[in-house]
Amino acid sequence: MTKLRGLAKSWAVFAVAVVVWEVATRLAGSVYFPPPTAILGAAGDMWLGGPAHQLGLSDMVFDDVLPSLGRLLAGWLLAALIGVAVGTAVGRSRYGADYLGPVFAFLRSVPPIMLIPFFLVIFGINATEQLAAIVFSALWPILLNTIDGVRSVDPVKTDTARSFRTPRALWIGMVVLPAALPKIFAGLRVSLSLALVLMVISELIGATNGIGYQLINDQRLYEFPRMWAGIVLLGVLGYALNRLLLAVEERVLGWQPGRERVGA
Repeated sequence: MTKLRGLAKSWAVFAVAVVVWEVATRLAGSVYFPPPTAILGAAGDMWLGGPAHQLGLSDMVFDDVLPSLGRLLAGWLLAALIGVAVGTAVGRSRYGADYLGPVFAFLRSVPPIMLIPFFLVIFGINATEQLAAIVFSALWPILLNTIDGVRSVDPVKTDTARSFRTPRALWIGMVVLPAALPKIFAGLRVSLSLALVLMVISELIGATNGIGYQLINDQRLYEFPRMWAGIVLLGVLGYALNRLLLAVEERVLGWQPGRERVGA
């Protein structure tokens, strides 16, 4: 009941914010800031009203939204795979973090946006370029959090495993990674938001489809309600993916004693 009351309060605040937004934009009368009702109408025209075999969804959903979502998830999952694997290897190495730490710090400091021209030259204007930008952006929070997590395993557990001559693969899979999971999930949450941002930015330059491509196209055509509908869609996607990851985190880490249920 407490969780339901908290959820109701959150949505009540959201509803009040939408009402204030509606009133403020109608009083301002600016063409650049349409009211939520106009944005909702534009969203319906853009994404609904398709044939029955497409579940009532428009072609734009299949041509722009789903490809963007696919690139986002593919890039994020690839970054997670690389980050956890490399982070575990470096973190459990005696000297790996000492030698590679400065390299990781340098690469992490490079703004991913500035590398998009480089990815365009290397991969061309295609999905591979966009995927590379997403992976590079989302990799570092996962990698660095994994290194930190696997290095912070209780020394008693390490000594116990050595005493029993536990195989290295079993030790990594059954002790090291479970102990590092809280920090790994923290990195996954940060990287998910970065992947969403880079997905949009990579589609603003030279793309032929996607949410970012549609945003810049609507902006050039002065279709501001449609543009804002795309921005709202990005917010909805970010919120939904974050909630889904929180649910997975709560399920995976539910075994930890004294762990509170994950909030929003």
